Amino acid sequence: MTSTDGPVPRWPVPTAPPVHDPVLFARAMRDMRLTWRARGVLAELATGYTPGDMPGIRELTSLTRQERLAAEGREAFGKAVRELRAVGYLVPTATTRTGVGERLAVNLTPAANAHLVADRWDHRATTDGS
Repeated sequence: MTSTDGPVPRWPVPTAPPVHDPVLFARAMRDMRLTWRARGVLAELATGYTPGDMPGIRELTSLTRQERLAAEGREAFGKAVRELRAVGYLVPTATTRTGVGERLAVNLTPAANAHLVADRWDHRATTDGS
């Protein structure tokens, strides 16, 4: 949707593609160490904000029920964030001091060791075009 009608978003919609490595991002989205919920949160944080404009975790968890509509509740979101931190996909920024209301940065390097589902049907690309 490219329409600019409607309310101005709290966080600007990115006008350029994310700077993350697309292979690492794809591996992260298939990392079976993460729940689907955590992968959804990671996808939003990795692609949904302009670099430097990503909201803090406190800002996201403080959204009212009316603001977040069908989005996960605070407890579910917090659980996904803890999961992403435990695996290393979210790390505190250098400006974090106390850990309260901290800003977290997306780190896709854990995707290099992602647990991917094995290909049971041998869907490898062929070189003869078949």
